Amino acid sequence: MTKAIFPGTFDPFTIGHYSIVKRALTFVDEVVIGIGINDKKHSYFPTEKRKAMIRQLYKDEPRVSVKSYDCLTIDFVLQEKANLIIRGIRTVKDFEYEETIADINRKLAGVETILLFTEPELTSISSTAVRELLQFQKDVSQFLPEGMKISEE
Repeated sequence: MTKAIFPGTFDPFTIGHYSIVKRALTFVDEVVIGIGINDKKHSYFPTEKRKAMIRQLYKDEPRVSVKSYDCLTIDFVLQEKANLIIRGIRTVKDFEYEETIADINRKLAGVETILLFTEPELTSISSTAVRELLQFQKDVSQFLPEGMKISEE
């Protein structure tokens, strides 16, 4: 059984993230969406809210689970007994960063990372941009997966 971790902050979870999970499910048996907790980052949505929004989105997909973690991603991968890390990349800058982290994770634990290129029409969508739009009370529904309920309460 192939179990993959898809790590990130997912603040919020966008259609780009959704696309990566959908595509990963074509070649892995299970995807754990791992929400990394970083106290140094100021998040728009609390961790529990992000978990609830993503869980609701995948409530009918038993091969996807959502968990949070506050350790190194590679330690979370080992705790979950996962075989792979899945990452999406939009730009050359993303590639260079992810390549370095993938090399370190492989050296530390022998865990491979699979990089999935973002679909061209989604490359401009980032959680950072969506958060900024939310801060100015803009409608962000076109950047979120269909059916994702986003609210600040």
